[in-house]
Amino acid sequence: MRFLLGGYTADMEGAATGIGMLLAGSADDASAGGPLAFTGDVAAADSPSWLAAHPSLDVVYAALEASGAVQAFRRTGEASFVPLGEAVPAGEATCHVAVAPDGGSLLAACWGDGRVVRMSLDAAGRPSAPVVAASAVDPYGPEVAGSPAGPDLDLAAAARALREAAGEEYAHLVPDHDGASGSADEGAEGAASARPSRAHQATYLPGGVVVTTDLGLDLVRFWRTTPTGLRPAHQVVLPKGSGPRHVILHPSGHLYVVTELSCEVFALAASVDGTWQVVGGTALGAGGVLPGDSAAELTSSRDGEFLYAGVRGSNTLATLRVRGSGETLSPVALVDAGVDWPRHHLVVRDTLLVAGQRSDEVASLTLDLRTGVPGRVRHRTAAPSPTFLLPTT
Repeated sequence: MRFLLGGYTADMEGAATGIGMLLAGSADDASAGGPLAFTGDVAAADSPSWLAAHPSLDVVYAALEASGAVQAFRRTGEASFVPLGEAVPAGEATCHVAVAPDGGSLLAACWGDGRVVRMSLDAAGRPSAPVVAASAVDPYGPEVAGSPAGPDLDLAAAARALREAAGEEYAHLVPDHDGASGSADEGAEGAASARPSRAHQATYLPGGVVVTTDLGLDLVRFWRTTPTGLRPAHQVVLPKGSGPRHVILHPSGHLYVVTELSCEVFALAASVDGTWQVVGGTALGAGGVLPGDSAAELTSSRDGEFLYAGVRGSNTLATLRVRGSGETLSPVALVDAGVDWPRHHLVVRDTLLVAGQRSDEVASLTLDLRTGVPGRVRHRTAAPSPTFLLPTT
């Protein structure tokens, strides 16, 4: 199988030089269990940290994180792409891009300034006309004091108390939840007294609904699509300091949200009127994660019975079992990811591919289809600062 690799280049202190290509076995294999090989770049780009494919055209979109823009690339061969038009500015630290199922628009999420931006796509797939959606408001801020629609778990106060109890020798091991509410992989700082908005993902759901996460303000926001932009519908407030990062839609209809800062997964369900609410959740691992850990990507097994979350710091993969009708999640195992800083991972049948951002490699682990737990590393290959894996034909 072929995969495109997003990565960090020198402008984000990475070793990549553009969008790379990874082979798992031969190019025509239907599985990803074969030997891995990084074959070089298919296109030059500056920190294309997230990639998304057009649903019907040979066009790929890259979030250029350092420059805060979205660039389209048109395929010109099996292993070559060229820029399609100019890069379109989106916002500071553009870290995620998603294409509408009908191919008529795309959404970009900007970690640096919290922007969610809609762009139109023409018949060739070229993006233009960026429109910034309504800004998020801190549900735990003074302007909405006393009215948060969710449990107020103050991780900042807990972190301060733990450091005092631990003493100087061990205080550094306690997560810095009373500092910046930013993402661990971008490393920006912010004032605790005025929490910054950190949009981290935008996802199209069925029925003209869009869901976005705001890692800085602990929000999962829902929108209605319009011909020119996004209309706010409602939002779900997660515990303060949890840091919702990414979501996936499960075949059961539940939406699962992995939180970067508190290392949990929350289950959301839609009510009859279309509004979403929290119906369950669990920590990543029965014994919890280590101080300083941060969750990254969330995926599901092929049959939807298991979820997999990457944990950076301890460099593990958490396996969760989906129970009931989808509202109940239970930890199964925490296993070694086989790489340093598992930024992104992908399930392909009985294989789990993991991008190790800091170890400059991609590894493949075999999945036990009975228990759902990943095994040891089967294959690995050097790859410069990988941050994203996108299957391609």
